[in-house]
Amino acid sequence: MTEGETVIRWRDTAAAMAALPQLEGIEYLRRMQRGELPGAPIASHVAMDLTVVDEGTVTFVATPDESHYNPIGAVHGGFVCTLLDSALGCAAHTLLPAGTGYTSIEIKVNYLRPVSKQSGPLTCVGRVTKPGRRVSFAEGEVTDAAGRVVATASGSLLIFPISG
Repeated sequence: MTEGETVIRWRDTAAAMAALPQLEGIEYLRRMQRGELPGAPIASHVAMDLTVVDEGTVTFVATPDESHYNPIGAVHGGFVCTLLDSALGCAAHTLLPAGTGYTSIEIKVNYLRPVSKQSGPLTCVGRVTKPGRRVSFAEGEVTDAAGRVVATASGSLLIFPISG
């Protein structure tokens, strides 16, 4: 029997948490993208990179491997959902003023095709469909290396003040 191992490393988030209340959402995420602030530890767990940050939209790229498999040899749906939840939330965050945060209220995912390590890098794009002061709405999709859509999602996010 062959065994595999995944080592997960992340940066201490103290610097990011200290900067969060002072930065507009888009600047906060751009600093993460550039490596000036540590990213979210969950990104290390699923090996996802924040590659694009624009107003109302973000893109993550993640390459699944066998450590992400479910019992039937496909990438677990939670991996794909994590990409989508991250993209929808961060897309909403790009539109938030300093001192404001968000959390998912709900997410609906449609899985359109199975994903495996042969799917190659997955690209997940999230975009805000309706910004709001209390609730924002976003949608996203995940495509495989061949450009096929493997999943889509829509969701809502609660917007709230945060303190420093």
